[in-house]
Amino acid sequence: MANERALLERAKQYDEIALGELYDQYAPRIYAYIYRRVGNAQLAEDLTGDVFVRVIQAIQAEHLWHTSFQAWLYRIAHNLVVDYYRRQPAAVELELDEQMIANEENLTSTVADRLSNQFLHTAINRLTPSQQQVLTLRFGEGLTARETAEVMDKNTGAIEALQRRALAALRRVLEKEFQYGNA
Repeated sequence: MANERALLERAKQYDEIALGELYDQYAPRIYAYIYRRVGNAQLAEDLTGDVFVRVIQAIQAEHLWHTSFQAWLYRIAHNLVVDYYRRQPAAVELELDEQMIANEENLTSTVADRLSNQFLHTAINRLTPSQQQVLTLRFGEGLTARETAEVMDKNTGAIEALQRRALAALRRVLEKEFQYGNA
């Protein structure tokens, strides 16, 4: 923790090595978070890059984090994802990659897995943005309730209640979709 504090202090001074180390430390987690929200590897890479561009811009403008650096990064990532979805029309895509096509004997199970993931992703997208975020942070990123509270700027009790409501809503959406899908 002391090492991270020193690294963050150096980053505030626009130390390129410190910024690089912070990128190396946090980029994989931010990428995973964004990927879980958008479901597209190239887009997740682009938005992850945008997160760190915003970090550098904020450091240059002296608009720095006030609590946790990690929470600040997730907030930036969340805002970029929200902005992305605001600009996009609703569309469902199933990407076919070369590995999937090359491995024809497992093609059926691979397609079924992708469709299941897409089905879950679509169901999660029917939740409120706060519910989506809490589920992604808690289960996708493995953050604790306290860490999630920092990211979402809420108290731990509110996060736990939001998580319960999100899981209940997701269950209802999945049950409803499953009933209509099998009718």
